[in-house]
Amino acid sequence: MKKALLIFFALLPFSFASTGTTVKHISHETVDQGSLWSGIYDELQLDSNGLRKDVFDYALRGLQKTAFARSILSIVDLSQPSNRKRLYVIDLDQHKLLFQTYVAHGRNSGELMAAAFSNTFSSFQSSLGFYQTLNTYQGKHGLSLQLKGLEQGFNDNAFSRAIVMHGADYVCEDFIRKTGRLGRSQGCPAIDNAVCKDIIQAIKGGSCLFVYSPNPDYLQKSTFLL
Repeated sequence: MKKALLIFFALLPFSFASTGTTVKHISHETVDQGSLWSGIYDELQLDSNGLRKDVFDYALRGLQKTAFARSILSIVDLSQPSNRKRLYVIDLDQHKLLFQTYVAHGRNSGELMAAAFSNTFSSFQSSLGFYQTLNTYQGKHGLSLQLKGLEQGFNDNAFSRAIVMHGADYVCEDFIRKTGRLGRSQGCPAIDNAVCKDIIQAIKGGSCLFVYSPNPDYLQKSTFLL
């Protein structure tokens, strides 16, 4: 009996060592979601599609600040002029660029470039920051998508201002050929009617929308980018 006990206790360190090795191996294999998603930028060659790496990184940083219901990330890059396709819809889980298309900014934000931004009523300006997509409805522009602004002082009045995603006739290549730029909205991220339904169906119901511009006030004060 004593001999059996001695053998048992002699084997215990090897048992714990084996268990410890297994746990250590698992921890090394664990990668946080942000690290997994960061490789998507290179995988999808988003740089060749006009989206800068710092803008994508900002979007990922903010995405991880709030629990979104879906892994669809939409980026409106207002550092680009409106005659470029500056709306990117990315499926992070499937590693796919679902859409890249035109999107308008507010009429009082600028003409070709959006330079001024506001969270106030009747400003007719775009609002920067992170949004959560909500429900769809049929409005004067047809199928539209409600948006909830998540950043106090920057876009938290969006729902009350009726800032929604909708289709518009002034968001198309024909309009660009005539004027050199897109038409402008009353602050909404208006998109091409030809893809409106598909995009809204893809991003509705709790996904993340990030409206970006290199605005110093926003970049310094946004709690989502800290």
